[in-house]
Amino acid sequence: MPTNEVDIKGMKWEGNLRKLRIEAAGGGSPRALQYALAGKDVLEDMPALALNDCVGRELSIAFLEQIHCVSTGKRITKAYGEGYSYDAWRRAPEQVESVIRPELSRIHEGVALRDRDWEEANHNQPHWVYIAQTSGIKVGVTRVAFGERRWFDQGAVLGCALFEVPYRQLAGQIEVQLKAHMPDKTQWRTMLSDVTPNPQAMETTREQVLSWLGGEFRAWELPGSEQVEIRYPVEAFPQKLTSVSLDKVHHLEGRLVGWKGQYALFEDGRVLNFRSHAGYRVRIEWD
Repeated sequence: MPTNEVDIKGMKWEGNLRKLRIEAAGGGSPRALQYALAGKDVLEDMPALALNDCVGRELSIAFLEQIHCVSTGKRITKAYGEGYSYDAWRRAPEQVESVIRPELSRIHEGVALRDRDWEEANHNQPHWVYIAQTSGIKVGVTRVAFGERRWFDQGAVLGCALFEVPYRQLAGQIEVQLKAHMPDKTQWRTMLSDVTPNPQAMETTREQVLSWLGGEFRAWELPGSEQVEIRYPVEAFPQKLTSVSLDKVHHLEGRLVGWKGQYALFEDGRVLNFRSHAGYRVRIEWD
């Protein structure tokens, strides 16, 4: 356990949720993942909680009926775009259109869509175009600096970088061409099942991708990149899943059977997406 994380045995925690922090425990494939909750006290950092050891234990999550904007800390009644007030969501640099549609980015031309410094730091940077096996095999885009963590967030069991390009728009242009042939979205119900890695299907898709693209993108190909297998701390996959919203269910309690992507999985099939509840203030208790 990293020294900046604390153990959770018999613990009560209160704070505002953020997306789960997921890191590979070491190199090699498959990657074994370590989960942590790096929450906030409104906007103040809190010690991260190591979460792998709570799998198989009773877990209680109580929504305290407060939501604080992840940007301003303001008390809000409804969150937009993963924890923002409406006004902050409209202004936040990280909510710029080119996050969802990377082909719209123009910062490499010196044109900022919303915030020049943020877009320089995040979009005028080397990017991967990758394929990943989540529910099925999908295409995606991520900054090289973020790398494999994008696959972890998406619940992928296999990931492979196919192209490395110098800025986001170019990655988006490749993705747009590939979306005509394959999905760029994940079906969460299928992803939260026991998906068996299929390296042969990934390799076949890689070969198809190269045939689908025009020659102008071949200069950015990563011919030597390897598939990375990923394993999640899950002891069992529930057969029937129900997504829980803390707006409707204020208290979630039961035996936790695993973490996958940004989800907590309970034995009875209820699942909670931590990322979509960013800013929600909760009390969490473990036995």
